Amino acid sequence: MPIAIAMQRPAWRDTFGALRVYNYRLYVIAQFVSNTAGWAQRIAVDWLVLELTNSVALVGVTIALQFLPTLLLGPYGGVIADRFPKRSVLIFCQSSVGVLSLVLAILAISGHAQLLLVYALVLAIGVLQVFDGPARSVFVNEMVGPHHLRNAISVNASIFHLGALLGPAISGVLIVAVGSGWAIAINVVAAAIGLCLLLAMRIGELLVAPRRQASKGQIREAVRYIMAKPTLFWTLVMVAFVATFGMPMPALLAGMADTVYGRGATGYGLYNSLIAVGALLGALASTRRSSLRLRTIVLGALLYGLLQSLAGFAPFYPMFLALLPTIGLSRLLYNTAGETMMQLSSNMAIRGRVMAFWTMVIVGGQAIGGPLMGWLAEYLGARTAMMISGGVPAAAAVVIAILLSRSGRLQVKVGVRRGSWISIVPRPVIRPRPVEG
Repeated sequence: MPIAIAMQRPAWRDTFGALRVYNYRLYVIAQFVSNTAGWAQRIAVDWLVLELTNSVALVGVTIALQFLPTLLLGPYGGVIADRFPKRSVLIFCQSSVGVLSLVLAILAISGHAQLLLVYALVLAIGVLQVFDGPARSVFVNEMVGPHHLRNAISVNASIFHLGALLGPAISGVLIVAVGSGWAIAINVVAAAIGLCLLLAMRIGELLVAPRRQASKGQIREAVRYIMAKPTLFWTLVMVAFVATFGMPMPALLAGMADTVYGRGATGYGLYNSLIAVGALLGALASTRRSSLRLRTIVLGALLYGLLQSLAGFAPFYPMFLALLPTIGLSRLLYNTAGETMMQLSSNMAIRGRVMAFWTMVIVGGQAIGGPLMGWLAEYLGARTAMMISGGVPAAAAVVIAILLSRSGRLQVKVGVRRGSWISIVPRPVIRPRPVEG
């Protein structure tokens, strides 16, 4: 049964229909500023640790400290999101991140930064992100309602990838011009802007979700809830394969630029830009979808994996470049479909905990997959590693499709009509013939 996102395919004038909501417009501005500044700070902190230690391995520890709190405390962030007002949680997290970033910037600018102190501040920011993520996911629904939710998720994805494109570039310019401390400082300004915009929202226009009272076993309740709903369980299983093997692209692209095509830092920047362009196109395309099925998740992962494997196999450099935007596009379409499926398939009273597991799987998969794919690229070669990074999610999609077809008495049907080339339909029931005489 498809999940209806809109009664009909949105008109082009409604491509960014969620922006008509006043509160969401404020939120989008805050997200764009904070996401861009957040990427800038991330790059600047990594560079600061490299300046302090001259050790790439210790830079890796910095990255791990950003992920570790989500891996260990992720479900508790969902409990807080379900129990407390989402806007209040975001205001607290935004204020605290601003204060911690200010301390970090002052230490870096004054020359008093020390490794352990930087690690402690990064870890504290990571803990705040545990509670910020689930509350932010559910708060989108409170601002725009279910009618604009799919569109809002697509807009958020566009902002994320635009910030990922602009943030590192801004950070690089600031690091060279005035030092890493000032690149960190812009996140303080971004946090202040975000806080002001959250306070300026019209509270009466929010569709406030019901709050869950404190009780024991709320995380176990969320696990049972996810296990009992195929749309949630299989979406999480599929995204675990994609996040672990398919999403750690930076290490693979660096290997392709360095050891395969010999293009160095210039090529690495070009590859990331091409993927970001494809992702932005995917965000625009995702706003045009009017319904969503579980097969969309499975087939989306299959397409993404096949394209990534093909890019690793590409015998010609122009072919490799041409495939990168399609990888970004398919990945964005898959991510927005998966996140929308998780949100629309879950009850509002438990959605914070459900989205906490989504965030934990995404972050945990990349935390595990980054070193794994980097090791494979180093010992097997970047081409082989890239083919594996796409091949594993593609194979997982095939296996999950077979399991779903057997459990639901379904079959794959291939047609020639546009829009239904591949579909999953009920298996025909063969009725026994009546016995004569």
